[in-house]
Amino acid sequence: MHRTQRHTGFTLVELVTTIILIAILAVVVIPRLLTTSSYSAFTLRSEFISELRKVQIMAMNNQDRCYRLSVSDTDYQVIRLSGRFNGGCSGNILRTDAPQAFQGGASLALVSNGSNRFNIEFNLQGVPIVAGVSCNGNCISVIADETLFLAIESEGYIHEG
Repeated sequence: MHRTQRHTGFTLVELVTTIILIAILAVVVIPRLLTTSSYSAFTLRSEFISELRKVQIMAMNNQDRCYRLSVSDTDYQVIRLSGRFNGGCSGNILRTDAPQAFQGGASLALVSNGSNRFNIEFNLQGVPIVAGVSCNGNCISVIADETLFLAIESEGYIHEG
């Protein structure tokens, strides 16, 4: 009786191919998962433009109340106040929405002075007053891996800068 033993296992070509594929994944995919990307700046800008437009519409439709978008270095939130005074917000806080935290290391700052803590209020015509100053053009920078701008025109139009 003659027995032949078969050894099973991977060939050298299969092992090298597997190692090369793992190396490609490590170089390309893993850094994208672990770092913030410019996508976070684009996402935050779009999200913040939508939020500004929503608050602007609420301010124009509810002229007896005032709406403020309060920005800090870690988040932003909508605050509803009971009244207006000389075109600005005044009165008691009626409601505060939950803070919306910035993701991926992104933040917002004023272009004029670099401050990352500011308020945006809207007058009866829907024109935003940014930190007490009228804005025309690029007013807010969105900072992440890339710096993008958010523009507010003097008539109240809010768009990408």
